[in-house]
Order: sequence, then structure tokens, then C-alpha cells
Amino acid sequence: MSKFIISAGGTGGHLSPGIALAEGLGARGHETLLLISQKKVDARLIGKYPHLHFRRMPGTGFAWHPWRLLRCAVSQLQAFFFCLRLLRETRADGIVGFGGFTSAPLIAAAWLLGVPSALHESNRVPGRAIRALGRLANRVYLPPGIRVRGIRAVATRHVGLPVRREFTRIAQAKARATLGLDPNQRLLVILGGSQGASALNEWARSQLESFAREGIQIYCVTGLGKGREGTLTAKTKSGETVQAVFTAFSDRMAEVLSAADLVVSRAGAGTLAELIRCETPVVLVPYPQAADDHQRANAEYFERQGGGVVVAQQRLGDLHREVLDIIFNDWLLRRFRGNLQRMDRANSLELMLGDLEAIARAARSSPTGRQPLAA
Repeated sequence: MSKFIISAGGTGGHLSPGIALAEGLGARGHETLLLISQKKVDARLIGKYPHLHFRRMPGTGFAWHPWRLLRCAVSQLQAFFFCLRLLRETRADGIVGFGGFTSAPLIAAAWLLGVPSALHESNRVPGRAIRALGRLANRVYLPPGIRVRGIRAVATRHVGLPVRREFTRIAQAKARATLGLDPNQRLLVILGGSQGASALNEWARSQLESFAREGIQIYCVTGLGKGREGTLTAKTKSGETVQAVFTAFSDRMAEVLSAADLVVSRAGAGTLAELIRCETPVVLVPYPQAADDHQRANAEYFERQGGGVVVAQQRLGDLHREVLDIIFNDWLLRRFRGNLQRMDRANSLELMLGDLEAIARAARSSPTGRQPLAA
């Protein structure tokens, strides 16, 4: 049995694959500890996993504003010393970082102490943590076709994002019954990611009456603190009742995605992986202020693979027509789902599990207890 520490906090896109990896390692008999941030989204998500071990760590995200930059630097230094103490206490056999501000101090501390480390980048434009610290890691997992300057080819593996085990496609009627939705009306799901998306929430509310007249019900996950929750009703052209559900957070996303005929969503890598697993067609609206415009790169690659279409936020006025063109086109929806099935053939989690076990074994068998970076 090996001990692994996984840093995965800050957003659902980091924490969800961390949970998936922890569950996979646990199923193979290994011990895991997940490091999470102080943010509310982390606290909300971990409540569903009492069988896993979590610990909050210091740290805040990077910002260019002078005061916030200073705060980030101080908190990251605190996080670095926190990670040093933790690694010495736990005598971990390996650590894994999923990017973001929780990963950088852990990778640096692991390098200093000689603990084998791995970094996973899920976006098609690698983030700061990967670019800055990837050369210190024994392994860097990158999306297919992506390379990062300064990271050795021998240390690189191309895998997708691990998805939590509860994410499997459920029969649509069963999923809708679980959520209290009408099984006979078309369903449009709107997602802004774990941080929420005010632009999509406002668009959803502005389109309620129009979609209701067409017999389309709405389920909108607004994000914590991003809008009012509740259920609204409207009428179809024939007088039937159509509902629109607004909820800040859902821990039943497999049911939500399986219930949908079509999703309108941001283009975070975690959401895309879950859409693929649940075979749900999507209209992607990339967040234009995402770091290095990585959501646009994610969305364009996804569209080229045939899983959905992309509408830029500057073209939100065209989104209503795009949704209507797709949601009633059964042939196109079937084609999207077939492409999504093809995109889900590789089992990223199993590839990572076997590789991490091999890295930990190599380190234990090394005379110094430290695996060389070229492994």
C-alpha cells in the first residue's frame, strides 16, 4: 500500500478529478489525502464523500492587483511551509497536483524533500502551475497533442481528465423523475461551472417565456451566490405548464446531464469530461476572461471532435436560435451522442492509476528513496 497526497482545491474543475483519482487509488488499497482550499465550493462538494480524507490548506489565487498579489505571495509561502510539514508527517510515497494555487506549494515542497510528484493539466492551454513547475515533476499528464516547453518528453503522458465514478449515463426518464422534471418535454440544462456564470444565468431568465412557448423546460445551475433559486412556471402555446428550475448547486450532476436533451455551458475541462461521459450534446459558450483564453481552446477542440457547437459570448443574441435548431433535431442529437461515445473510449483514470503506482514503486526501490526526474 502507498500513501498519496492530492492537491485539488479551488474550483470544481480541479476538485472533481482529484476525488475521482482518490477513489480509484482507494479501490486499489492505497491511502489518500486530498488538499482543498478555503473556498465555499470545495466545502460544498466534499460533503458527498465522507469516505475520503480532506484537509484545508492556506493559499489564494494569483492576481495582478498589487494588494491581492501581495496577499497571494504571503499565503502561498504559508502554504509551502504547510506542505513541508505535511509531507514530513505523512511520509507520502507520491503527490499529485491538478493545477491551480493549491498545487504549486505542494509540488515545490515535494521536490525539495525528494517525494515523487505528478501534475495533471486538463485544459488545452496549460496553466501557470504547470508551466512554472512542470519541470520539477516526475510526471506531467497533458491533454492529447499538447506539449509544454521545458517539460521533457520522457516525463509526459497524454491522458484525459479522470471522472468521478458516479458519472455514468442514466436512462433519461429515470433521471428526469429523480429531478422532478417532465419526461415528455424537451429539457435544456444551463451550466456556468462551479463558479457560476452571470451572463448565462441572465440569458436563461430572459428566454424563459420564449422557450416555454416551444415546450422546452429549463434547469439552470447558477453557481453559489450567482442568482435567485427557485422554480418558475410558464405556458406552452397549447396551454400546458412548463417549469424552469434555478438552483445554485447540484451534487447530482450525473442525473442533470443524463436528463438533458441539450446543455448550454461554459467550457471548463471538468465539465467537458462529464458531458462526454454522460453523452450529452452541448452548446459551449467559453468564458472570455478565462486565463490565457483556455476555455476557447477547449471549446474549439471539443467542437472539432463533434461533441457540440461553440457560440462566443459576444454572440449571445444568436444562442436562442442555435438552441432551437439543435434541440428538436433528433438526427443531429444522435450524431453528437455517437461522437461523444467515441471520445470516451480511453480510460484516463486507469492509465493514471497504473502509472502512479509504478512511480511510487520505483521511488521505494531507489537506494536514495528518491526517483530521478527523468523517470
